[in-house]
Amino acid sequence: MTADHGLAERLVAAERDERRRLALFLHDGPVQSLSGIALMLDAVSDAIGAGRIDEAQRVLAAALERHRETIRSLRDLSFDLEPVILRDQGFVPAVKALTERHGLARELQIDVDVDAGERLSENAQVALYQVIREALDQALRRGRPTRISVRLEERDDEVELAIVDDGAGERRRASLEAIEERAQPMQGRVRIEHRPDGGTALRVVLPAYRARR
Repeated sequence: MTADHGLAERLVAAERDERRRLALFLHDGPVQSLSGIALMLDAVSDAIGAGRIDEAQRVLAAALERHRETIRSLRDLSFDLEPVILRDQGFVPAVKALTERHGLARELQIDVDVDAGERLSENAQVALYQVIREALDQALRRGRPTRISVRLEERDDEVELAIVDDGAGERRRASLEAIEERAQPMQGRVRIEHRPDGGTALRVVLPAYRARR
């Protein structure tokens, strides 16, 4: 098997896995929510027909709130898959917007130094953005960190992304595999370091020739 053929197979596998994750999210999240909203609206209609106006108003208010939550989840999904800001303004603004969103929502300090990303190819930027998003989500689920740092360093022959947090608990193997799947199309290597203070350092290294072209 040639290197190009192997890379093509990894790309196909990564795209298949991404479609599967997206399908599961849509089925278990927005689709279920919209089905629930439809049932609530049926209940509103029945209540109005029976003259139970107060009940209809309560159910309608709950349906509207669930509708707003569904819109927010779909908006977040669209932003996370490939935010417009990444395409229109560049890698650094996109990463800063992502980290600020997490930081403000959880009163969390996230230090960001990813200026080197602006010199990388579009494919590398998208891949690294997805790794950062996945890593942040995992860190927040794993152990309520108080501080996270995101650093991107460009060297002669490779590009390294380091995401360090002080959260408790270890990353599960399945979580690491999710990040490996995002790095594989760029021939990236992933490693986890468990820090003495209980935190975790995630490092993703891409060959420079893949990241820059």
